[in-house]
Amino acid sequence: MTKSPRAFDHVETWVFDLDNTLYPHHVNLWQQVDVRIRDFVANYLNITPDEAFRIQKDYYKRYGTTMRGMMTEHKISADDFLAYVHEIDHSPLEPNPVMGAAIAELPGRKLILTNGSVAHAGAVLKRLGFADQFEAIFDIVAAELEPKPAQRTYDKFLRDHDVNPAKAAMFEDLSRNLVVPHSLGMTTVLVVPDGAKEVVREDWELAGREDVHVDHVTDDLTGFLVKMNGTR
Repeated sequence: MTKSPRAFDHVETWVFDLDNTLYPHHVNLWQQVDVRIRDFVANYLNITPDEAFRIQKDYYKRYGTTMRGMMTEHKISADDFLAYVHEIDHSPLEPNPVMGAAIAELPGRKLILTNGSVAHAGAVLKRLGFADQFEAIFDIVAAELEPKPAQRTYDKFLRDHDVNPAKAAMFEDLSRNLVVPHSLGMTTVLVVPDGAKEVVREDWELAGREDVHVDHVTDDLTGFLVKMNGTR
């Protein structure tokens, strides 16, 4: 099927994922969370780290997040899980004033839609230096613990924040998380790793650049936003 990428001239609401989207994949900040998730699974199920890692990735792929899988299969407390896995060192993140300025220049509203927590998102945005650019953060708790790519999560986000998807754009690092936004009429942007830098991701997480629901692909979101502002 031939793709006909949607443009941005009609966009009045800009929706951003958080991790590996608003900061580069190669920072590998999420790798810290990944290790904490593995440790939580290992401790909760009293299994080896290797077995915990296998279960973690299986649940992540099947349920959208490991937490959702652990809730479904093992009835864990979401609060305990979120508090434990997001207890990480955010210092690898550096301020990005150029991205902050580019986001500020986007016409209209800016929102965060993340499978993480508000606390984690706040810590990330504080380090990046442009937390004040976003009207709201819609996190996994606001989603009633149902993660992207679930349809009802996007529906609730759009309803809660009165967003018209036909006049919105979504920036995201996982192709599968853009399927629903695109079907709802949003312009979609897939943020991929800089090929020159080492990243810790699974093959399926890096797939989807040619998918029909992906309108645009970039390995430099800052540069992409700056260029887009310059051509609007």
